Amino acid sequence: MTTETQLKGNWNETKGKLKQKFAMLTDNDLLLVEGKQDELMGRLQLRLGKSKEDINKIIAGL
Repeated sequence: MTTETQLKGNWNETKGKLKQKFAMLTDNDLLLVEGKQDELMGRLQLRLGKSKEDINKIIAGL
């Protein structure tokens, strides 16, 4: 999965871009813990009100 690779590979950069695009996201919302990518995606879905597919598209487009 490309998005999962992006999450692991350059997370600090991706996190910064997400915070710029969606100001309501906090560091706690964007906390990435090894093996907890699904939990992160769930938090983003709740906070942004978007589907998992939409979140993947957003991250892939950053």
